[in-house]
Amino acid sequence: MAGYLTTHALDTARGCPAAGLRIVLRRITEAGAEVLAEAVTNADGRTDAPILPEGQFACGTYELMFHAGDYLRESWQGGAEPMFLDVVPIRFGINDAGAHYHVPLLLSPYGYSTYRGS
Repeated sequence: MAGYLTTHALDTARGCPAAGLRIVLRRITEAGAEVLAEAVTNADGRTDAPILPEGQFACGTYELMFHAGDYLRESWQGGAEPMFLDVVPIRFGINDAGAHYHVPLLLSPYGYSTYRGS
């Protein structure tokens, strides 16, 4: 069985999925960062497919870049410029090529958190 990576975003300030949030996935190596995928969350705050599907999944260091500032502005939560949060990077490691990794973002205008989900 091959592993894969999923993500989703929840707007904890409004108590709903963060629909329309742009996410960029990068692989981090000694040579630098390589963009592997870009997606926008759907009405459920999820990507329509795994952001890193089976066949592209490998052990290594990755970074999900959540474009929170754009989302917060579009949902009228932006506040004064410059905003407190703009691009939220979550860097994490994958060490089991056969596992499902789920890395969600819980977002509000002034804070965020993440965890390894299931």
